[in-house]
Amino acid sequence: MEIIDLRSDTVTRPTPAMLQFMMDTKVGDDVFNEDPTINELEAYSAKMFGKEAALFCPSGTMTNQIAIKVHTQPGDELICDVNSHIYNYEGGGISFNSGVQAKLVTGNEGRLSAEMIEPLINGEFDWLTRTSLVSLENTVNRAGGSYYNLQQIKPVHELCKAKKLALHLDGARVFNALTETKESPAEVGKYFDSISICLSKGLGSPVGSLLLGEKEFIKKARKIRKVFGGGMRQAGFLAAAGLYALKNNVERLKDDHTKAKKIEAVLKECPYVESVLPVYTNIIIFNIKKEKYTGETFEKKLSENNIRIAAFGKQTIRMVTHLDFTDSMLERTIEVLKKM
Repeated sequence: MEIIDLRSDTVTRPTPAMLQFMMDTKVGDDVFNEDPTINELEAYSAKMFGKEAALFCPSGTMTNQIAIKVHTQPGDELICDVNSHIYNYEGGGISFNSGVQAKLVTGNEGRLSAEMIEPLINGEFDWLTRTSLVSLENTVNRAGGSYYNLQQIKPVHELCKAKKLALHLDGARVFNALTETKESPAEVGKYFDSISICLSKGLGSPVGSLLLGEKEFIKKARKIRKVFGGGMRQAGFLAAAGLYALKNNVERLKDDHTKAKKIEAVLKECPYVESVLPVYTNIIIFNIKKEKYTGETFEKKLSENNIRIAAFGKQTIRMVTHLDFTDSMLERTIEVLKKM
């Protein structure tokens, strides 16, 4: 029986068409700015979001950490939601890489507003840290894939502009958000000083993320990428996968959202489920009753049925739909969930 892997949308594998596109690409040495496919990917993505330039990196953690490093000075403070990926899942990189501390906010399902942020901006006193950066995440991983729309982002942008703060978007799943809001990348891009987008999640590329910004910002980012060990040589083969993903795999994200909503509906009827976070995009997070399972035993039980999921806490489970999760796999998953 085939393995159904719902641990993350990072488990996808290149399709035959993507692999062929990778094989046919032209490559060069990117450290010398001589890889034509990387150059094409960077120019293509920057234009999508209305930015002057972009930088191809191995991971979203690297693009986020480079952005923080460029926007801040040691001893500064950034503001982010308590559920933020940059705070929870990047190895303490905020402090390790940049010497910056995080001021955490409990947002509305992971989303921050200008009203939440403004009281946390420090005044110009010698004894206070300098607030220099605000980071938003779209979609919010730990909040069940919740997302921002332009009406929510604009006031945060205006506040940051008035207070002379940089505004960064951890847009690891930004295309999932845009699929739901029907807004364009360029509309979102104008509100942020830097944007990180991931190619290896819902878009299905095997590896890689992009950091977008203005030319001077990306010039500084390239140097930091090198310091972080991210200077790549003939990486155009990987960039080709990202280029193919951006051109072919954005519209199909709606399929993942539809499948996630179907699983949500089933879970709400399961007697062992205590609660389910609202499913906005392709992430399903739910709590199970401790009288029946723990996160660990629930994960083991599904594994016995060839379904792989991720325990997200003692009683919390996460599932993520993606392009390798087929209709037949959905039917099988629903069947198993109903029988447990």
